[in-house]
Amino acid sequence: MYDVKSKKATEFIDDGEIQATLQYAIEHKADFPLIDQILEKAATYKGLSHREAMVLLECEDPAYIEKIFQLAMEIKQRNYGNRIVMFAPLYLSNYCVNGCRYCPYHAKNKHIARRQLSQEEIVQEVLALQDMGHKRLALETGEDPVRCPIDYVLESIKTIYSIKHKNGAIRRVNVNIAATTVENYRKLKEAGIGTYILFQETYNKEAYEYLHPTGPKSDYAYHTEAMDRAMEGGIDDVGCGVLFGLNLYKYDFVGLLIHAEHLEAVYNCGPHTISVPRICPADDIDPAEYSNAISDEIFEKIVAVLRVAVPYTGMIISTRESQRSREKVLRLGVSQISGASRTSVGGYAEGAPEEDSSQFEVSDNRTLDEVVNWLLELGYIPSFCTACYREGRTGDRFMSLVKTGQIANCCQPNALMTLKEYLEDYASPDTKAKGEAMIQQTIPLIPNEKVRRLTLEHLKAMEQEGVRDFRF
Repeated sequence: MYDVKSKKATEFIDDGEIQATLQYAIEHKADFPLIDQILEKAATYKGLSHREAMVLLECEDPAYIEKIFQLAMEIKQRNYGNRIVMFAPLYLSNYCVNGCRYCPYHAKNKHIARRQLSQEEIVQEVLALQDMGHKRLALETGEDPVRCPIDYVLESIKTIYSIKHKNGAIRRVNVNIAATTVENYRKLKEAGIGTYILFQETYNKEAYEYLHPTGPKSDYAYHTEAMDRAMEGGIDDVGCGVLFGLNLYKYDFVGLLIHAEHLEAVYNCGPHTISVPRICPADDIDPAEYSNAISDEIFEKIVAVLRVAVPYTGMIISTRESQRSREKVLRLGVSQISGASRTSVGGYAEGAPEEDSSQFEVSDNRTLDEVVNWLLELGYIPSFCTACYREGRTGDRFMSLVKTGQIANCCQPNALMTLKEYLEDYASPDTKAKGEAMIQQTIPLIPNEKVRRLTLEHLKAMEQEGVRDFRF
């Protein structure tokens, strides 16, 4: 039986409810008076239920699809403006004991080079990332309780935060590691992590168990209930996601929204981020084997409807996607992207081993400066901001600011100041010129006169006195 407040996986992710939702959407996909009502509700910026969202996703009428896209763009502009947050993944280890059929890290893969970074190697990786201009990392590991225990992850986080190099520093470490215990989540919180990220891969229990035949990850309930344990451990910023293409995308779309509703109902705090990766080529993995792979058109529609349904959450797209694909979904709802990503262990430092230890192929191979330049050309503000996390604006405190639209009062000046840091310390001349023009163009748009004046003072201090790390 479906129970949004239950902490049992098969009750808050109920197959019967998902199937009924899919059938309801089919029956109402051309019910235009209903769709008008749903769009009117979404236009109040309060979000949609999973059934309402699925009706929009199922709708095939071109005129209404365009309405959905337009509303998604309006909601994104209202909550996030033209800011795009930048980050990079950092792979610590690819040792793994699981048997996941879609991931080259699976235990039986003998082709891939296995590595784990020492603390000294982590320093070199972080220095390379800082020299690019990155301020925010997402730590990635395979699941191996012996080779990659929680103590190793905690030590690595401590190492990363300790590294100050020139004007560089990693100010926020998000963590994407396997489902673990409340005690371990508490340790991660105490270590100062930002967001705890865990992809469900698929919410269909039968498909999940087929795709995860062996290893700790094969336990559907333990994996699906991980966010509850993270919340109980004090982590109030969590990031959800599925790997679109593993299962029927409509099923996973509904499951993802039901999961968000569950967190909102139980903890008064939905997911801080939602990621939307698609299955892609990797060592030992052929995406052609997955008949549920989705087209660019469906992918764009998913992003737009997610933005309309969960307007308060950040949306992340990685370098799995091409420049062309990323450009399309940026306008529809994505608010965070990676830049200059390496998905191999030790992929950033000079002289790193050439053996392929990548988790998947990167489609967007541009440097961070090229990505920043591209965003500026498109009219976006590349943001390296970590202020909310460092000022305690997390969990329900962050959500309340987003839901009321007040977060923009902090985000816009913070984004400009972190962009200024990047321009002063790392940018190429062309990128710097474009960035300075963007800052001058945007300053007058800061509505609060006092904030606008302080922002100008801080920008001047950065340029003339070399001061860094201002934040509201």
